[in-house]
Formats: sequence, structure tokens, C-alpha cells
Amino acid sequence: MDTLLLKEPSCNYPSVLSYLSFFIVIFASYMFRNKKIKLKAVLFDMDGVLFNSMPYHSEAWHKVMKSHGLTLSREEAYMHEGRTGAATINIVFQRELGREATQEEIESIYQEKSVLFNSYAEAERMPGAWELLQKVKGEGLTPMVVTGSGQLSLLERLEHNFPGMFHKELMVTAFDVKYGKPNPEPYLMALKKGGLKADEAVVVENAPLGVEAGHKAGIFTIAVNTGPLDGQVLLDSGADLLLPSMQALCEAWDGLDL
Repeated sequence: MDTLLLKEPSCNYPSVLSYLSFFIVIFASYMFRNKKIKLKAVLFDMDGVLFNSMPYHSEAWHKVMKSHGLTLSREEAYMHEGRTGAATINIVFQRELGREATQEEIESIYQEKSVLFNSYAEAERMPGAWELLQKVKGEGLTPMVVTGSGQLSLLERLEHNFPGMFHKELMVTAFDVKYGKPNPEPYLMALKKGGLKADEAVVVENAPLGVEAGHKAGIFTIAVNTGPLDGQVLLDSGADLLLPSMQALCEAWDGLDL
């Protein structure tokens, strides 16, 4: 990563963001140099980064909480993205009932949410994600998944939708961590599993809590704003670089000679 050169973008999408991508590449080149990254791996969040699944998650959380007489708006669900299900449920219970949920309540509500989520149409790959992964893999870098999700339906679809890209032993999911995002534990665990140092990886996140977790782990963190939140929220959470989509990141990636 000693030299960072600009190249022509080569994503299979219209280059409507070409001018934006040019300036993003310039800025990213500066940031990479100053962070002195020796890139070996790219750590991807799953929901909202690899899969366009957050609209379904937010709808499921909203409806299930409403059925229990609790309030969790669709937009607020995006703010909690990355937390474990138990943590999200407890935040709502503490706010509205003044107590934590019992283990039985947590399991029941999360099960209801999972059933509703799985009743929706399958979430599609996020546009630009497959193309970016091909570039990452083609450069000899290791792609890894770091997610707060425990949705088995999505985890099981990773190999089908992204064949040959991820290895289960290098994944970090809700089943692997105690605290979850925004605690840096998930990303620190990813570094441990991959035998990596913080300056040998970059994080790709779409959620404020995920960005915060990557930042706290000391890893260069790229935010892709694939949801309805103001981009400033992601910058305030510690993003080193902000892009409007995975397509934009795919275009900008080609300008970095990593």
C-alpha cells in the first residue's frame, strides 16, 4: 500500500457518481496514506451492506413492538442496527416500561420478529456488493463478515449469493459475541480470527453503531449510507470515509492501488 494510484472505474453500473467518486478517491488516498494501512482484509457488515435487508428488518421490528404495545419506529430501527436482538428489546423495554425484558420475553419477541422477517420476500444482494467482493478477492485480500445478526436465513444465504467469498470460520455473528456493536468486540474478534492487526484491515458499514464499533476497534472505517439516515450521523459515529452507496464504493475502490 505504498502507492495509491487513480484508475478508471470499472463497475457494471452507469457512472452517475463518477465526479463524486473522483473526489472520494482523492480523499481516501490521503486518508489511507495517513493511516498507514497495510491492507490484508476487508470486514463487511451484512445487513444494509451485502444484503438490502434493512427495510424488512425495520418493518418487522416496528410491527412486532407495536403488537406488544411498544413503540419502535422504522427509522429508529436503523439507529439500532448492529445491536443484538436482546439489546434492542431491552432499550425499548427500559424506555417505555422502566425495566429490562425477561429472558422469556426476549426470546419470544425475537422469535416473533424472526418469523415476520422470514415471511417477507428474500432480501436481494445490495447493488455493487458482488462486484466489489470480486475486486477485493482478485487483489488477494480476505473478505470477512462481521454482523450483529442472528438471522439464520440470511447467514445461510451468504454462500448462495456470494459463492466462494466467505469462510464460516472467519465470520463473526450474534452467536459469537457477548456485547455486540457499538462495542468493538465484534471487530476485535474478527481481527483475532483473521490473525490481523487493526492497520491490516478496513471496515465497510452502513449503520451508526457498526461504524462506532469499527472506529473503537482502531480500524479504518468506510460508511456506505444505504438507509434513510442523515450521512452526518455516520460521520459523527466515527466514519473515516462516507459514500452514498455500495455502487459508489465499488467505483471508488478502483482508484486505490492497495
